[in-house]
Amino acid sequence: MNTGSRYLDNPLLSQPPYQPLPIPFFAQGQRPFLPRKLTPRSTVKNEFLGIHFDGAKRRGNACGRARIRSRVSAELAQVQEQERKQEPSVKRAYPFHEIEPKWQEYWEKNKTFRTPDEIDTSRPKFYVLDMFPYPSGAGLHVGHPLGYTATDILARFKRMQGFNVLHPMGWDAFGLPAEQYAIETGTHPKITTLRNINRFRIQLKSLGFSYDWDREISTVEPEYYKWTQWIFLQLFKRGLAYQAEVPVNWCPALGTVLANEEVIDGVSERGGHPVIRKPMRQWMLKITEYADRLLEDLDDLEWPESVKEMQRNWIGRSEGAELKFRVVDGDKMERNLELTVFTTRPDTIFGVTYLVVAPEHPLLSAFVSEAQRGDVEEYKDIASKKSDLERTELQKEKTGVFSGSFAVNPANGEAIPIWVADYVLGSYGTGAIMAVPAHDTRDHEFALKYDIPIHWVVTPDGESSPDSKVAYSGEGIIINSSDSMSGLDINGLLSGEAASRVTEWAEKTSNGKKKVNYKLRDWLFARQRYWGEPIPIIFFDETSESVPLSETDLPLLLPELDDFTPTGTGEPPLSKAEAWVQTMDQSSGKIGRRETSTMPQWAGSCWYYLRFMDPKNSKELVSKEKEMYWGPVDVYVGGAEHAVLHLLYARFWHKVLYDIGIVSTKEPFKCVINQGIILGEVQYTAYKDADGNYVSAEAADSLGEYTQEVVTDEKVTKSGEFFVLKDNPNVRLTARSYKMSKSRGNVVNPDDVVFEYGADSLRLYEMFMGPFRDSKTWSTNGIEGVHRFLARTWRLLIGSPSPSGTFKGGTVATDVEPSLEQLRSLHKCIAKVTEEIEGTRFNTGISAMMEFINAAYKWEKLPVSVAEAFVLLLAPYSPHMAEELWSRLGHSHSLAYEAFPEANPDYLKESTITLPVQINGKTRGTIQVEEGCSEEDAFRLASKDEKLSKYLDGKSIKKRIFVPGKILNVILDRQNVKVGAQ
Repeated sequence: MNTGSRYLDNPLLSQPPYQPLPIPFFAQGQRPFLPRKLTPRSTVKNEFLGIHFDGAKRRGNACGRARIRSRVSAELAQVQEQERKQEPSVKRAYPFHEIEPKWQEYWEKNKTFRTPDEIDTSRPKFYVLDMFPYPSGAGLHVGHPLGYTATDILARFKRMQGFNVLHPMGWDAFGLPAEQYAIETGTHPKITTLRNINRFRIQLKSLGFSYDWDREISTVEPEYYKWTQWIFLQLFKRGLAYQAEVPVNWCPALGTVLANEEVIDGVSERGGHPVIRKPMRQWMLKITEYADRLLEDLDDLEWPESVKEMQRNWIGRSEGAELKFRVVDGDKMERNLELTVFTTRPDTIFGVTYLVVAPEHPLLSAFVSEAQRGDVEEYKDIASKKSDLERTELQKEKTGVFSGSFAVNPANGEAIPIWVADYVLGSYGTGAIMAVPAHDTRDHEFALKYDIPIHWVVTPDGESSPDSKVAYSGEGIIINSSDSMSGLDINGLLSGEAASRVTEWAEKTSNGKKKVNYKLRDWLFARQRYWGEPIPIIFFDETSESVPLSETDLPLLLPELDDFTPTGTGEPPLSKAEAWVQTMDQSSGKIGRRETSTMPQWAGSCWYYLRFMDPKNSKELVSKEKEMYWGPVDVYVGGAEHAVLHLLYARFWHKVLYDIGIVSTKEPFKCVINQGIILGEVQYTAYKDADGNYVSAEAADSLGEYTQEVVTDEKVTKSGEFFVLKDNPNVRLTARSYKMSKSRGNVVNPDDVVFEYGADSLRLYEMFMGPFRDSKTWSTNGIEGVHRFLARTWRLLIGSPSPSGTFKGGTVATDVEPSLEQLRSLHKCIAKVTEEIEGTRFNTGISAMMEFINAAYKWEKLPVSVAEAFVLLLAPYSPHMAEELWSRLGHSHSLAYEAFPEANPDYLKESTITLPVQINGKTRGTIQVEEGCSEEDAFRLASKDEKLSKYLDGKSIKKRIFVPGKILNVILDRQNVKVGAQ
């Protein structure tokens, strides 16, 4: 071991001036030393280092701390060795601390899970993939292994069923978090990124996941992002990558553009820095070109319906019309300008009483009146500080300002005011809408606030009088909609027919046209930051022409920068690399400058599933042969938070690659599964009044003032449906689980769980907590229960431990023929486990194995054949224990590719009958037996029956009379009868 200690995780050592220590690297077969109990935060003692930290005094002499820091790294290995020697011997329920590193070393040494480069087309394939993890500095918490364990179970299961399995792992390692950490600490992002990757890899390997580590990839490696850049060039050559001046969320503190989803209440999601809206020239990807295909192809996917619906809503296809309104000034004089609006309800054109344009509308400055210009500019500045999500929130109060100009309604010739309001976005439609306050709730609120007329043009039945207090947004019969001058009359028509009539009229009179619109916007594909893929484009200063870098010059390497902080001007940090920026275009010989923005983090994760198929290929992105065999991904597992952006972007890139012949399938992921989240342990809260007295939770809200207090588990008990204080059962508490976070202090580190219970217990518990797709609450008591199950499994096959806690070699299984009862119990378990793995109902599969173990403990002997079959069932869930048991059953090789047991339907038939049992000719009870049950099996069941055993225990039997399926009569000898009579 190079470095590492349990004290690395102590908060005192992670604060300045103590620099983060290197993440430990463990030699093959070694395991990290982890504490059984976490060290209290307030005080840390370490006699070996001669250090005593006190939480209240840790801001003491800085020089002393510096000396301490310099000694920590040098003495770390020595400390850990002494800690190991002093660790008291622990009697474990089973020796997972020996088994797990043993088999992890075996798998790594023998490359057990390596997927051969050569394709065996005679066997079916199964490609199971985890969503690309971002290697954060915090490492894994117990929520992360939930999805990874599920995919590992599927991978192991399919290998045992004879499939060629591709189960890789890699790192989505570019991105803003690493860069921000680098800026804050002065550490280059590549250093922290590689350190984080090493930590993640160690943690994943400690959990026994069967990844093919020979295929490991990282988006920050030039061999990988060469092909990310190559894909960008294909987009550029086909007109799908272009530059445009667009309003963006600019964060001066972070020095980058943020997506709408990264801005919350006007500040950045990361760091809470102010965000403003400002126009910038940015790279865009024309995802809208693929909107219809992205929408239509959803129907063929085995995805959660909720995810598909989210994508449909995000794409937001709507049919309607674009209509033209001429602009006039306050004196109704023509301004030689037209405003084009998009509407899905052209049938309501006679109800338009005002227009609304977005504050960023390109024509606004041309038609705003001088009298209103100051107010409009002030309003634009306020709107620029809001995100699109804030502006369009339905619950917020609508605001706006009059532009001073008017527009002419082409249907009736009326001049209507043009307003500026931030609830209209410049990025959607045309950036202008026709407002129909009678039939749109948002427009109605705005009209009431600013005293704008409301004209009713639709009624549900053509007769009822409209309610002026609310908008009617539904369809119906058109009223008040006729004008002789324009020649348009739609009175009496149903809304659908009226909409078609208005669109036809607009096209004939050049006042508009039929239009399909999308909420989906082109993808903003540039970030003003350092830590990302360079964009392979060169600009010529004289002409501002942009040309692609030659494909033979890829990868365009990210230059090393000592100063990668934001410039503060909007210029990306790469602009500081002047020697790199100035370049010569090889094809023309012209001097130019490189693009200094970098690609967003989404770029590398859009296509990584393809690289896993052929990760070492330096000639092409992926070979045709391998792509045609492995594609598409059969099962893709990850969080629901990626339902839209990542999945939508990956689908877009895949369709482009399909169009240029790189891939053979229209979609990248056949089946997507979203796992639930694991919440922290239940937190109990008590309430106190102003005098410090406890009050019951339901009464707290009635108090004018109260405080909350977190109560520890040992002070809580359950009373009926509620939790109360043990010492005062009249005080009811609130019980709630929260998402794991450092701020709440409820994060559970999987390393600690593995040390205490073993990786197999962690894997099994996370699958046993509840349905895979549901959210669930972590419980230490729960993992202890699963750990006991594994210990019972171990003892069933190995036997009880010696007084010292050690277990003998080999097993207690015997080479005997299994009974019918044993075969039925085994095959019932096989059928259930197989069915539940295939349906990703892992928790009920575990329940079936628990039922089997309970039944097996009642057997006098455990047949080897039954034991072997059960071990193979256990293998996908708890592979370390299964491998060890398999070895002790006499096998010299791994079970990873052994055939998964198949249930024999003959043993699944429910064919039990009720058999009467007589003692000396008198019926004393009944037993349940199988059809065809033997006399021996029937007598054994009778002997174990609670009611019948009292007649048989210790008695001498003269003979048995057995009529199959009819009766069992046990005749006791005369001495037994006399004793019984007395």
